[in-house]
Amino acid sequence: MRVKEYIMDSMAKGALHMTLIDPASQSPEKSGEIARIAEDVGTDAIMVGGSTGVTQENLDKTILSIKEKVAIPVIYFPSGAHAISPYADAIYFMSILNSRNIRNVIREQVIGAPIVKKLGLEPISMGYIIIEPGMKVGEVGDAELIQRNDSKSAVAYGLAAEYLGMDLVYLEAGSGAPEPVPTEMITAMRAQLSVPLVVGGGIRHHTTASAVRKAGANIVVTGTVVENGDFRKSLESIVKAVKS
Repeated sequence: MRVKEYIMDSMAKGALHMTLIDPASQSPEKSGEIARIAEDVGTDAIMVGGSTGVTQENLDKTILSIKEKVAIPVIYFPSGAHAISPYADAIYFMSILNSRNIRNVIREQVIGAPIVKKLGLEPISMGYIIIEPGMKVGEVGDAELIQRNDSKSAVAYGLAAEYLGMDLVYLEAGSGAPEPVPTEMITAMRAQLSVPLVVGGGIRHHTTASAVRKAGANIVVTGTVVENGDFRKSLESIVKAVKS
């Protein structure tokens, strides 16, 4: 089964949870162990990527280590065309829609597209929208951040992504953000979109995950929580909240 088909079929049963693992944050072996625990507690897919520090070497080794440990899909969440792994099950072929730098909107994608084709990776198109505070990804992506009280602009970007034919829309508050994307913005976006809505950043507790899911997120992504060595219980509670 193709990864996009897996995602869509799984969403027919309810909201999904995905675990994001940064290959620059720990060894490949440790990444594999994190992924194993995440699968054990019910996460639906592993995303691999980070804003900085991703190299071809640590990306390939991390994905290979993860795939030795799990049966769920491993999806590359790219920071650019400089490193694209042939070992991933799919790649989010994404555009930072509110970047000031055209390189992040389309030029990296133009460089990466022939590589994705040559490697035979499954591309899943995604409109990526960075919300205040944005954290490191907002800085690296040179984003004109959507203000937290500006649901109107967020919805406009989301509709543009849908009308351009993108498979998913992602609202990102940034890894380590003190707060997630506002629930009012998620609800406004969900009311207007026909494509699935992904929400990540600032989700470290089951109550937050539940609020994000109830607001309308189809896929909830958490990453920072697994960088704590003793994360199984907290991740399990987050996954349960998303799926309840």
